Amino acid sequence: MKPFAITMGDAAGIGCEVIAKAFRDAPDDTRGCFVAGNVRAMRRGAAAVQTEGQAELPIAVIESPRDALDVPPRCVPVLEVARLPDRLPAWGQVSTDAGAAAAESVVWAAQAALRGEVAGVVTAPLHKEALAAAGVDHPGHTELLQEQAAAFLGRTHDQLPVRMMLASDELRTVLVSIHVPLREAIEAVTFDNVLQTIRITHESLTRMLGRQPHIGVAGLNPHAGEGGRFGRDEIEVIAPAVAAAQGEGIDARGPFAPDTVFMRARARAHAAGEFDVVVAMYHDQGLIPVKYLGIDRGVNVTLGLPFVRTSPDHGTAFDLAGTGRADASSLIEAIRVAKSLASAAP
Repeated sequence: MKPFAITMGDAAGIGCEVIAKAFRDAPDDTRGCFVAGNVRAMRRGAAAVQTEGQAELPIAVIESPRDALDVPPRCVPVLEVARLPDRLPAWGQVSTDAGAAAAESVVWAAQAALRGEVAGVVTAPLHKEALAAAGVDHPGHTELLQEQAAAFLGRTHDQLPVRMMLASDELRTVLVSIHVPLREAIEAVTFDNVLQTIRITHESLTRMLGRQPHIGVAGLNPHAGEGGRFGRDEIEVIAPAVAAAQGEGIDARGPFAPDTVFMRARARAHAAGEFDVVVAMYHDQGLIPVKYLGIDRGVNVTLGLPFVRTSPDHGTAFDLAGTGRADASSLIEAIRVAKSLASAAP
């Protein structure tokens, strides 16, 4: 058994608090996990979630990932991999120090996963402005992890395409483009990008589900272009990419009207959805439906990496940081999904 690394996220946000809550409230799920981050930041996070009359949540300083396997339940193992000044960043404020420490945690965890020292990585939220202030030239986790994996494998960025999937128990969606301005996202809807996204989705979901997935593909324009009246992207780009995927034996259909395809894919207690996953053309098109159905249950999964990576479906929540009121449900679900994916890996 290999341990799972949980990166602490931005120390000025709710990451350390939700991690502490996860270890306190879900001891079975967090068993075998450890925090890659900063010990003092985690102690502050654990103190923030402590309620009156409740025993203090212990922090165990470990020397190596495997030490986490011997730590008892409801004790948080922390491996010191990120530097912070003696005075910790203030709760709820953008901090260069917090951004740099968060990036250090992610880079360390990615490299540990690539070396085979951990079974997977679960990442607590980053703050993109803090990352930029720290000089990190990436808008988020996905791009940072992609860079680390590509460098380790001796490949270029383009030779290791990755995609973001947001998943809950009701809906999964995979994005053609991730963190780019909307104008650039529209330009990214090309034949190659759409086909590549369908291929990555097919390969990843086949491993996860143990069978070929049913993939629905969203259009870009209202009503999927209405036969060219509202745009020709569906006719000239998306439909040919879907046809090419079908020619490779992939069960993909579309493009469908983006205002209804997610409802068709939604699973309910009494019945599965028509599709196992929807390929969306840009960030908000795909993420709004999943988050609307329940942000506390959503999990972000990076497809295409050579290791398992999941993340909760929420940000740093600076308005809640330090109050102890942040909900750990999405992080706990991200840990469960990471363990499930690791066990299903070939």
